[in-house]
Amino acid sequence: MPSMALPNLAPAIPEIILAVGAMAMLMLGVFRSGRVSDMINAQAVVVLVLAAAAVILVPGKLLLTFDGVFILDDFARFMKVLTIIGSLVAVVMSIGYFKAEKAMRFEFPILIVLATLGMMMMISANGLIALYMGLELQSLALYVVAAIQRDSARATEAGLKYFVLGALASGMLLYGASLIYGFSGTTEFAGIAAVIAGGGMSLGLIFGIVFLLAGLAFKVSAVPFHMWTPDVYEGAPTPVTAFFAAAPKIAAMAIFVRTMVTAFPAATPEWQQIVVFISIASMALGAFAAIGQTNIKRLMAYSSIGHMGFALVGLASGSLAGVKGVIIYLSIYLAMTAGTFACILAMRRREGAVEEIDELAGLAKRSPMFAFLLAMLMFSLAGIPPLAGFFAKFYVFLAAIEAQLYGLAVLGVLSSVVGAFYYLRIIKIMYFDEPAEAFEPMPGVLRTVLGLSSIVVILFFLIPGPLVAAADFAARSLF
Repeated sequence: MPSMALPNLAPAIPEIILAVGAMAMLMLGVFRSGRVSDMINAQAVVVLVLAAAAVILVPGKLLLTFDGVFILDDFARFMKVLTIIGSLVAVVMSIGYFKAEKAMRFEFPILIVLATLGMMMMISANGLIALYMGLELQSLALYVVAAIQRDSARATEAGLKYFVLGALASGMLLYGASLIYGFSGTTEFAGIAAVIAGGGMSLGLIFGIVFLLAGLAFKVSAVPFHMWTPDVYEGAPTPVTAFFAAAPKIAAMAIFVRTMVTAFPAATPEWQQIVVFISIASMALGAFAAIGQTNIKRLMAYSSIGHMGFALVGLASGSLAGVKGVIIYLSIYLAMTAGTFACILAMRRREGAVEEIDELAGLAKRSPMFAFLLAMLMFSLAGIPPLAGFFAKFYVFLAAIEAQLYGLAVLGVLSSVVGAFYYLRIIKIMYFDEPAEAFEPMPGVLRTVLGLSSIVVILFFLIPGPLVAAADFAARSLF
């Protein structure tokens, strides 16, 4: 009987750090009496930083392990670092919020770490089974995180909605994966690509791709699988909403790109039609549905739907330039989202947090710097030059034009113009309305996050080179 050889664990060192760290924190929280939340929050930050360092420092340009179903290439490295930054920001911003709400739970940072582990497994998935394992590990942690405030009816409802719709989406994705396996005879992306390239494209495979795309579209909250997003964003605690808006979206978009580009390159005309449709629908819904919103978290939900639509414009082109555009878009989106949610978390008075947009009235008179930075973030989200958000859209639209998807690019620009209305409305309320009651001083952690994200957003046009070069380097590893 042959002995089992231990697989090469080097590519999975960051995931091992997260798994061991999460288990250690869980043991500490369960067995240590007294208040351990601060200690576990600090440990979560250390574990995430160590994982990011490991992603960057693991030697080797292209690493495969676990019989080729786990891959670590330049694309995976870049997207993993982005995802960890999103998770790190969520943990750091959550500490002050939960203390103020008197709702500290040591489980929260542990669940964030476990969700990050799932996301990183997903980004490195090189086959359908590995993809599903990472996706489910991420999703199970996110369902619990959404309902982390058990005493809040809104948070419990948000968690239940996310769980029910997430289970439906997982079933669709799994059905699609089973069809693809059935008609191709393999679950590995390279094997599927080889079968299709050899003339094995069949109706069953097309159906499989459709269901697989439906499951992935749910994870990035693209239309028509966006229904959960506004309710979950509004109902979940604000740090949870900040987390949902950043890290899981980046990880899901990364596996979306990897799956389409590496497993189905010979079927590009088939999946391109679907991606173009969900991209247009997401941009349009994000532009029009947000106009009537009065709750800023709900507005950000529709905004994120629109932004995922813009990112999908890059994927729809199916080219190197398109994937590069997606990577640049997600990097800038992370900075804009982190800064905006730092501002939303700072909307707090003595009686508690406020979420209505009208509460920002006259902010420029009471907190000029706060109002200025939030205005810059809104301008950037709207895609107004010379801020970073403009360049994010520029790269994906350029890729669409190079791929001769002129209609998609035109509709994207028109959606951007419509969407600018609700961002500019927030600026109008801050600068021209009668002042409302002042907010409490912004905590130092939120100031740091807001400051760093504002530097990226405002000064990106001066030195775009490093990010553009890194995105190009990462994109090339998929081709």
